[in-house]
Formats: sequence, C-alpha cells, structure tokens
Amino acid sequence: MVRTRVLVVGGSGYLGQHLLQGFAGKPYDLAFTHHSSPPQRLLDAISPPPFAFHVDLQTGQGFDAITNAFGQPHVVVNCAALSVPRACETDPTAAMAINVPCSLVKWLSSFGDSTTLLIHLSTDQVYEGVKSFYKEEDEAVPVNMYGKSKVAAEQFISSNWPTFVILRSSIIYGPQTVSPVTKSLPIQWIDGVLSRGEGTHFFYDEFRCPVYVKDLVNIILALTEIWISDNRQMQLVLNIGGPDRVSRVQMAEAVAACGGYNTSLIKPVSASSVNRGVNSPADISMDISKLVRLLGITPISFKDGVKLTLENDDPS
Repeated sequence: MVRTRVLVVGGSGYLGQHLLQGFAGKPYDLAFTHHSSPPQRLLDAISPPPFAFHVDLQTGQGFDAITNAFGQPHVVVNCAALSVPRACETDPTAAMAINVPCSLVKWLSSFGDSTTLLIHLSTDQVYEGVKSFYKEEDEAVPVNMYGKSKVAAEQFISSNWPTFVILRSSIIYGPQTVSPVTKSLPIQWIDGVLSRGEGTHFFYDEFRCPVYVKDLVNIILALTEIWISDNRQMQLVLNIGGPDRVSRVQMAEAVAACGGYNTSLIKPVSASSVNRGVNSPADISMDISKLVRLLGITPISFKDGVKLTLENDDPS
C-alpha cells in the first residue's frame, strides 16, 4: 500500500515547523521546502527526518528535485509567503511573485494527475475591515498589497487547481519553534516589553481573532485525514481564527494577566495615530462557525492560548 506523501511548502517557517511536528506522528511520508538553509534542529527533532528541498518559489527552481526524490505528493500545504504587510507594500512585485503560487501549481500540473489536495494559507487581511465577524461569503476588499496578493492567490488557485482548501488565517501565535525563527512572535514580544517594565503603546481600535498555532495544525491534520479517507474533490474556503475578537490592548491585557505584569504599562492609542507605511484594516474579526460546523473543531480561547504559549515556550 502506498503511504500518503505530504509536502509542506515553507516548512522552515513558524507554522511550517509546527505543522511538520504535527504530521510526524502520522503514518505519512514527509517533505518540506525551504528558501535558505534547512533548520537542523527541526530535522533532528523528527524521526524519521523529513526530506528537505531548497526551492525558489518565484522561479520554480528546485521542484524537479522533489519529483525525482519524493514523487507527486498526495497533500501539499502551502505556508510560504511574504507576510509582512509593509514589505509587500515596499515591493509589490515580490509580493505577487511569492504569494501567488504560480510555480507550485505549474509543478503540480506537470504530473498530469490533479488528485493532489492543495491546502493554501491565506489571511484575514483579504477583508476590508469595516465591520465585525466577516463570513467567508463576504466580498474580499483588501486595503493593502499583502491582502491584494493573497486575494490574487485565492483566485489563481480556484481557477487553476481543482482540489483545494483555502484557510483565511488570523494572527497565528503560540510557542517558539524547535528551530527558532527570527521573526518577532506576538505573545513573546508583548511578554518581553511588559516583563522589562517598559510602557508601550497598543491599539485599542484594531481588532483580530488570533488563532493558537496548534489549533491551526489540528485543523490542517483533520482536513488531510478527511481528504485521504473520502478522496473526494474539495473546494473550500474557511475562516481560521480563535473564538475571541480582541484589540491589541486586550491582547496585551491578557498577557499581563497571565504574567502578573502591571497593566499601567499598557498605553492605549488609536491605530490612526501611527503611520506604519501601510494601510491596516481596523476590524477583520471573523465568523468561524463554518469551521466549527464542518470539522467539529473549536479553537481555544485567547486567554488559554496565551497561558499555553508562555508555559510551553522555549526561550532558546
């Protein structure tokens, strides 16, 4: 019997590493792509270690090596992205080239067999941000280049690949990865400034539904298992957020409560008072009832997620 082959594109990133560890306990053959160097500590932490492939998503260089050494994957999870909104604004050409998975879909098409399930990470920033609790059916009207590139990716996938799940994820938070990523992690950053006694500004009028990383991993594992058992064509768009609509101030207050920090360090300001060099939607909280209904998974509360993050974080 052929073992299920799973490829995580962008497996050396934050979600990618957590995902590979989640898949490692399953009877799957694993592979991942990376753009710089493969994280050795991640490879050491997974037994047997997954295949690691260097791939340039803009050119598609490196996909042939996957074909030769690993074969056609049954499931691809695309976590790779230029995800810093300001960087996308500064270099829209790179944002479109990296975030719209043209080379990935072209490679999948080269097998002449369109049975691979493509799970693609999109973002809550596809929404305009003028109301609360967006549903998947609401019109995508992004206000910045990052959101625009992600809408373009969704449209490209739905037009060019028959079996897909698009996950519109909110802010992803949780413990540091086994091979630490260099980017700032939201809860760890808040914990850091508060623990040092630094008074810091937080927006009181920008709302999100942050999702705990291990909930997102469980969602992707569940989608994979459903597809493997049913082997039916899937074309799904799902909002992926936590159950709580929180402002940046409320996020900081939750960290302060968990760490026992002085809440007077949290200085509320309006998002409109700061020029970040990029438009940011005010309220892109999401309705996740479709996720709960289809998968029977209810993500944990933000308060509980913060507690788990700080308890399980690896400071190394």
